[in-house]
Amino acid sequence: MSNRLGEVTAKVDAFFARVEQRHGDDMQCGTGCSDCCHVRLTVTSIEAAAIRTALASWPSARRAALAANVAAAPAERCTALDPSGRCLIYDVRPVVCRSHGAPIRMRQGEGKTSLPVIQSCHRNFNRVTPDADCVLDQETLSALTLAVDRAAGGDGARVELVSVLAAGAD
Repeated sequence: MSNRLGEVTAKVDAFFARVEQRHGDDMQCGTGCSDCCHVRLTVTSIEAAAIRTALASWPSARRAALAANVAAAPAERCTALDPSGRCLIYDVRPVVCRSHGAPIRMRQGEGKTSLPVIQSCHRNFNRVTPDADCVLDQETLSALTLAVDRAAGGDGARVELVSVLAAGAD
C-alpha cells in the first residue's frame, strides 16, 4: 500500500473509531454485519494495486478460497463478502468500505439546487444525531482518494473490485 493511501485509510479508520467511541450505543456495526456490503464496488487504481499486492502475498489455498467466493457471489453483493457476512479482504478493504456505517454528508440533487444530506446505515443513529465532527464529508473523501490515486500515477478511473479480486485470486 502506498504511504499516501495508508495515511488516508488510517485517517478514515481513526474517524470511524472516534464515531464508535462517542456514539457506540447507537451504532450496530460489527463483525458479520454486512448490510453496507450488498453492492458491487469500484475502486481507484491505487486501491486496486494495494489489494493485488496483498493478495499476491497470500498462500495459494487462501487465494483459491477467495476465487471460489468471487465465482459464487450473488450479483447484488460485494464479491469480497463471504457467505457468513465477513469481508475476506478486510485488512486492505477500500476507503469506501472503511466509511460504511458512519454518518456521511452527501449532495442530493444537481447543480445550484443540490442540498447536503446526512446518511448512515439504517441500523445506526436511530436515537441520536451524530456530533458535527462525527460526520464524514463524501465530496472531501472522494477528492482526497482521487488526489492520492493521481499522485501515484493513476488517472482517476475506477476499477471493478470483482475484476481485481478475480485476477488476484488466480
